[in-house]
Amino acid sequence: MDHDILVSGGGIAGLTATAAFAHAGFDVLCVDPAKPITARNAQGVDLRSTAFLQPARALLEEVGLWARLSPHAQPLQIMRIIDAGGPEPEARMSKEFDASDISDQPFGWNLPNWLLRREISAHLETLPNVTYKTGVGAQTLFTRTAEARVGLSDGKRVSTRLVVAADGRGSAMRDAAGIDVSTTRFGQKALAFAVTHDIAHENVSTEIHRTGGPFTLVPLPDFEGRPSSAIVWMEKGPKAQALHQMEVVQFEEAMNLRSCGVLGHLKLASERTIWPIISQHASRLNGERVALIAEAAHVLPPIGAQGLNMSLSDIRVLRDLARARPDGLGDTAMLDAYHDARFKDVRLREAGIKMLNRTSMLNTPMLRDARAAGLNALYSFAPLRKSIMQMGLGAKG
Repeated sequence: MDHDILVSGGGIAGLTATAAFAHAGFDVLCVDPAKPITARNAQGVDLRSTAFLQPARALLEEVGLWARLSPHAQPLQIMRIIDAGGPEPEARMSKEFDASDISDQPFGWNLPNWLLRREISAHLETLPNVTYKTGVGAQTLFTRTAEARVGLSDGKRVSTRLVVAADGRGSAMRDAAGIDVSTTRFGQKALAFAVTHDIAHENVSTEIHRTGGPFTLVPLPDFEGRPSSAIVWMEKGPKAQALHQMEVVQFEEAMNLRSCGVLGHLKLASERTIWPIISQHASRLNGERVALIAEAAHVLPPIGAQGLNMSLSDIRVLRDLARARPDGLGDTAMLDAYHDARFKDVRLREAGIKMLNRTSMLNTPMLRDARAAGLNALYSFAPLRKSIMQMGLGAKG
């Protein structure tokens, strides 16, 4: 056997899974056809950011990553939801969900994706039981009861006891394992970029609802001496495409109008990236000698910081099962247990995020008024408000 585990995909989830399994004592090969882009201004950089919620931090601490990440992490103490669905694009209702209501820690900590790949990649280079190959992808899969054989894009074949498919929404390993997916398209795209602004964010993450989808500002560390935030702006596809193609001056006018001035004047501080919004889930989370995690298993609209945090839950469950029965690594009993442990939670959270996204897209004034009334009712009933916050952190409902 060449390796205990092959992780296909070197995104944040794949790199974290590699660190987790290596920390548990397994010999791990991680392959990624793309070389990681680890500089903020590099061509093709991922300008999104990731909010690690409390349970995610616990996993990162366990596997030795948090000490490297924490100096760069921006705490998220308050989640503010603003309804701007009135006749004019201005805040008509603002509600703040404070982590101190349920915990002595922030909801989470935000980091730029490019920096996460830089720091986690650097950590893997220090681990003796990790082989990390970039520019090489997993292409073919042949499984039998005792092992999997994976064909790589460099022409080599690798034998392993477990293949962890972390290779994204178009996963080659999922397709090779014959696992189907169901996809929902919302006709939306999301713009991701960074801004500086006049007013300090004070560790408040703000989600503004009008039409087309939420406009979300997530705190980042100061940039060039000014307060800074990451923005994800979701809109109907044609409008998002038009925004992406605007000259900077016109784009800044549009984003300042959409932000309702909550952080004062916004100034673009990065390139803009754009990607389609879908919801997707695999029909199963496992095949013979294969486990699906992250976007190979589930894709969600970027609402409520659920996407990667669900992925880290996948990793935690899979790691715990492997550690409990190392002799059974990758066998049918282990992988069936993984599917059973994760599938129901994945489907429930997918349904909830789909509902929230459709609510955020409302265009009819009457329905937007109903959305505002619903937000007010949810916030006003303290037990329900606290329950929603706890479920957002990963507690079972």
